[in-house]
Amino acid sequence: MGDLDDTTTRHGFATRAIHDGQDPEPTTGAVVTPISLSTTFAQEGVGGHKGFEYSRSGNPTRSALEAQVASLEDAAHGLAFASGLAAEDNILRLLQPGQRILLGNDAYGGTFRLISKVWSPLGFPWTAVDLTDLDALQANWPDDVGMVWLETPTNPLLTCFDIEAIAEIGHANGAVVVVDNTFATPYLQQPLTLGADVVVHSATKYLGGHSDVIGGFVAANDDELADRLRFTQNAAGAVPAPFDCYLVLRGVKTLAVRMDRHCENARAVVDLLSGHAAVDRVLYPQLPDHPGHAAAAKQMRDFGGMVSFTVKAGMNAAMTVADSTEVFTLAESLGAVESLIEHPAAMTHASAAGSPLEVPDNLVRLSVGIEDAADLVADLEQALDRIR
Repeated sequence: MGDLDDTTTRHGFATRAIHDGQDPEPTTGAVVTPISLSTTFAQEGVGGHKGFEYSRSGNPTRSALEAQVASLEDAAHGLAFASGLAAEDNILRLLQPGQRILLGNDAYGGTFRLISKVWSPLGFPWTAVDLTDLDALQANWPDDVGMVWLETPTNPLLTCFDIEAIAEIGHANGAVVVVDNTFATPYLQQPLTLGADVVVHSATKYLGGHSDVIGGFVAANDDELADRLRFTQNAAGAVPAPFDCYLVLRGVKTLAVRMDRHCENARAVVDLLSGHAAVDRVLYPQLPDHPGHAAAAKQMRDFGGMVSFTVKAGMNAAMTVADSTEVFTLAESLGAVESLIEHPAAMTHASAAGSPLEVPDNLVRLSVGIEDAADLVADLEQALDRIR
């Protein structure tokens, strides 16, 4: 369940997104994966079933989603969860008490909260580190590290880390290397092919792509790691409902075409921001002066649909911009067809205030959608003109 069939013919990304794990339904020939709402499944005899017995342990719709996204991540195993944080929590269960988590010092506020407020009090220490300084990382490696956790690009500063180099250091020191691939998606980046052990997604974001479903996903190649992840997936039970699986499955079918448009629109937005007098700095991996530009250029197909920027006039001006757009919606979350704008210090990253992961209070984050680029540019321009 959720494992990729290695006998499948290797097709291109968009073809796999539409077909892998989604054969026509054998009884009716339906080309759309059915939503299997049944919680339980008839057995042919005591202990004898057709692959499914109880929907917490496995469900046909969930299995289709797990096979689909595993294929796109070049993974042997895929596991779906009820949310991105449920997926992260499941991964952290790979650790033993006393093992330390090395967390990149720019990360999603929810990840920081989960590690620092939930897992740390249970005996799992953590340290925030600059993963762009590989020499310092190697020289100052703590003896008790069990896991390295990185996002690339990061949320919300869009820093990009060299996955291959960090994986090499982590493995030399016996650590599991986890990459949050939510911002890049498997269309732009496949961390397992670069040496990561585990990939995690908030499927709520680009995978689902329509702001209508909460979900999470984990991908891995190592059989033993996957068995442990699958055991806790079932034992803890944070699995998605079949209808939620269907929504993500449907969303992923158009991931390639959506990501191309997200990236195209993001470049148009970056062009505007780079020349506007109210903007202090634009954070986008394609820009040559961006931290990790070289790593992004090496390991990503394109540079993504997320853009952040700081404004010269400070926090209140940043809030004014975020509150003045008309096409961009002021809202948390990201990665959907509609464009969103937020003030991270007061919204998604408020829990990181006063910590090593605190973000600048003059920062604005954009999730650039797939609307007409000219409308997005005009909307941001009028909002920025209010603070000139």
